Amino acid sequence: MSAARLLLSLIAGASAALIAFSLFYTRGDTGGIFRFLGERGAARRLEAAGASPEQVAAAKARALEIAQGFADPAFATQMLPAALLIGVVVAALVWTLFGRRLTRAEQGGERADVQERMVLKLAYRSGGHFTLRDLEEKSPLTSQQAREVTARMLERGQLTRDGEGYRLS
Repeated sequence: MSAARLLLSLIAGASAALIAFSLFYTRGDTGGIFRFLGERGAARRLEAAGASPEQVAAAKARALEIAQGFADPAFATQMLPAALLIGVVVAALVWTLFGRRLTRAEQGGERADVQERMVLKLAYRSGGHFTLRDLEEKSPLTSQQAREVTARMLERGQLTRDGEGYRLS
């Protein structure tokens, strides 16, 4: 899980840094991006339709003019440290959040409602009847956790004993 946690944190951090950089590069002007894409598409359609080279060049020049109206590479370069900082913060948050979840799972501290949902899911899939062995084999619960959660559910009347197993009430 540590490798997956590290990889996910790196991917999330790099993605956030790239998104922040692109926002700085375009100054957040998504309308400008769509105008540019529209003009570029129009230029490609003209070229595919067999328009004259002058018409295609004029359409490409309009697209370039729109791009130069909202793109600011100098500002994006200045803001590169901020974009990287945003990426590091996001990576650290992902690392921390998954670390808490991993620690809780390793200590057997899943919430009771999550464990009960696991039991109910198995019970529904098996037609309402299951054994502790089924629960241990087909869910991430340990044998001790399975016994504890079934005991709680028995006390509340969600389950009833049925020979060696349990049945939904």
